[in-house]
Amino acid sequence: MSSAAVRALADQLFQAEQQCKAIPPLTAQNPSLTIDDAYQIQLANVNRVLDMGHVISGKKIGLTSPGIQKQMGVNEPDYGHLFAAMDNSGGDAGQINTAALIQPKIEGEIAFVLKADLAGGKVSPKDVINATDYVAAAFEIVDSRIADWNIKLIDTVSDNASSGRYVIGNKRLKLSEVDLPRVAMKLFKGGELAGEGTGEAVLGDPCISVAWLANRLWSYGVTLKAGEVILSGAFSAAPPARKGDVFTAEFTSFGKVRAEFI
Repeated sequence: MSSAAVRALADQLFQAEQQCKAIPPLTAQNPSLTIDDAYQIQLANVNRVLDMGHVISGKKIGLTSPGIQKQMGVNEPDYGHLFAAMDNSGGDAGQINTAALIQPKIEGEIAFVLKADLAGGKVSPKDVINATDYVAAAFEIVDSRIADWNIKLIDTVSDNASSGRYVIGNKRLKLSEVDLPRVAMKLFKGGELAGEGTGEAVLGDPCISVAWLANRLWSYGVTLKAGEVILSGAFSAAPPARKGDVFTAEFTSFGKVRAEFI
C-alpha cells in the first residue's frame, strides 16, 4: 500500500477520534487491506501523536483469549500503543471522561511495569519475569473508532488495537509473589457481577502474552523499554461502559481496582 493511501486511512481514524464520531470499517472501504497495511496505518497515527508532543507510556495486547481469536478468525494476539495521556489512574478510583470516547468498553487485566528492556526476538516468559519491576491490577478501557464495533482484525489493528484509556491499581507485587495464571478476577458493574476469569485466560499465562508482544514488536524493529506499562490482556469479555457507571474488579492477591465513568 502506498504511503498516501496509508495516510488517508490513518486520517479517517484520527479525525474520528478527535471528533468522537465513528466511521465505517476500513475493511468495507478497502477489502484488500493486509495486516501489515494495518500496522502501517496504526504507526502513522502513533507518529502523528508523537509529533503533537505526546509520550508513549507502553503497549497493550489484545485478542489473547482463544474464544476471541476464533471469533476474529486469527491465531495470534494483536497490539497497540499506550500514551501517558491515556493513564487515568489516581487514588482509589480512576475517573474516565466519557465525553472524550465514542463507545467504550472495560476490561480487567494485569499490568506489567518493566525495569529492563525486552528485545532480540527470542524473549521467553522467564526473560519477562527477569525484566519486570512489578505487576498490578488494571482496567483497560477500549474504544473503537469503527461504528458499532463492527470490526475485523485489520480494522482494530489499524485503530491502535482499539486503545482508549487505562487505570492501574495501587497494589504492586513482584512476580515472585504471585502465580498469575491462578489469579482470579470478578468484575462488578455497581453491585452486579459483569464478568469473571483467571490469568490462565491470557494465553495460559500473562507472562507468555508479554513475551509474544516483545517478539512480535522486534520483527518491526521495536523494543519494549524499561519503565513501560504493558497491559497483558483481558481476563473476561468487556462489557459496555456509560456515563454514571462504576466498575470494580476484585483480583485475588491484588485487591481491587475501580473506574468511574463521568
